[in-house]
Amino acid sequence: MLKFTICFIKQGSKILLLNREFPSWMGIWNGIGGKIEEGESPRESIIREVYEETGLSISDPQFKGITSWIVDDVCVDGMYLYIAELPIAESYSTPVKTFEGILDWKEYEWITNPKNAGLTSDIPKYIKYIFNDETIYEHRCYYKNEALVNHEMIQIDKNFELLENKKEVEEKIFYR
Repeated sequence: MLKFTICFIKQGSKILLLNREFPSWMGIWNGIGGKIEEGESPRESIIREVYEETGLSISDPQFKGITSWIVDDVCVDGMYLYIAELPIAESYSTPVKTFEGILDWKEYEWITNPKNAGLTSDIPKYIKYIFNDETIYEHRCYYKNEALVNHEMIQIDKNFELLENKKEVEEKIFYR
C-alpha cells in the first residue's frame, strides 16, 4: 500500500486547496490529504483527512488513480488520488486558517495556468485528467535535482485502491 492520500474537492468551477503550514510542502498550495494510518484503507484515510483538515464530511470520494514519484531514477512512494464534489448549496467560506495551513477556493484556470509557481509541480500535470477523464491512471512523476522533468500516464485498474498487500502494490508500480 502507498503511504499517502490526496483529495481535490470541487464546488462549481473552484477547487479547495490548502497552503501548507509545515514541510514538506510548506508555503505551497496542494490538495487535502495526508498519511494513511495503521489499519486504514486509502478510502478511510481520505475521508478522515478531509474531515480533520477542513471539517467537511465526505461520504463517497471518487477514486481517480495514483501518483508515483520517481526521484533520481528510484521510485520512492506515491499517493492515492480522490475527488469529491461539494454541492453549490452547501456553504464553505474561505480563506480559513487551520492548524495545517490556509484553506481557500481556487479557480480551475488558476490551478492550470502554466505561469503558476505556487502549486506542487505535479498537480497541473494530472488535475485535468482526474476531473475530465473516466480512465484511472497512475500519474508517474519523474524528478531530477528536485525538479519535475517528466510526467507519464499509465492506465490502471479501477480496483487498485482495494489492493491491501504492500508487495502487490509495489510490484504493480515500482517494478513495471
